[in-house]
Amino acid sequence: MQEDNRIYMTYTACDNGLRVGLTSMNVSDFLKGKWKWEKPKLISKPGEVNKNWVIFPEKIKGKYAILHSINPKISIAYLDSLDFKEGEYIESKYGGGKTKKGDWDNWIRGVGPPPLKTKEGWLVFYHAMDESDPGKYKVGALLLDLKNPKKIICKAKKPILEPEEHYENNGFKSGVVYASGAIIKKGVLFVYYGGADSHVCVAYNDLQTFLDKLKKGVKPKLKKKILKMKRGRKR
Repeated sequence: MQEDNRIYMTYTACDNGLRVGLTSMNVSDFLKGKWKWEKPKLISKPGEVNKNWVIFPEKIKGKYAILHSINPKISIAYLDSLDFKEGEYIESKYGGGKTKKGDWDNWIRGVGPPPLKTKEGWLVFYHAMDESDPGKYKVGALLLDLKNPKKIICKAKKPILEPEEHYENNGFKSGVVYASGAIIKKGVLFVYYGGADSHVCVAYNDLQTFLDKLKKGVKPKLKKKILKMKRGRKR
């Protein structure tokens, strides 16, 4: 998120397990390509496995909002400041794990890109697996209420992205699509994702068409394009 002339970023940190890190940078440095990141802070508790936490791109009711779980419910931490003091952590009891049997996303992995604000609600993409189709990461979508994002407006009944193309099934980790970024530009939704942990890809479509189908319970279609393929080793 961008706030107070700074860009904030959460990420997965390896520190005696998997934890959530937080750092920030001055906007002017970012635009100049000067990567002067602040010393990172670990904001999840030690000894616990946490990852895939995201910050809402703007304050909600005057507070910073960090989405740290969507299973078995939407869990959000509201904070007055992102200046975590030593020993200050967000309590998160839930993360990935099993959900309702019969649903395609019966094994939740976690949230992908930060939420996107639309006139219909906060658009959230997440990763999940289907026990009947093991070994494959797929991407689902949720629409959360703008004023109360703990409230789910609707949820895609089917994955909106799944490994179907050759570049999503040939690489370091076959059968994986992993959304890492999403933007809205001139009314078009772009979802940037990794294919097989080896290729950089994008999926896109008209935003309103996507939202209309999501609300109607119809699988929203996204056009796919590979942006960069992994280069072979030099011999």
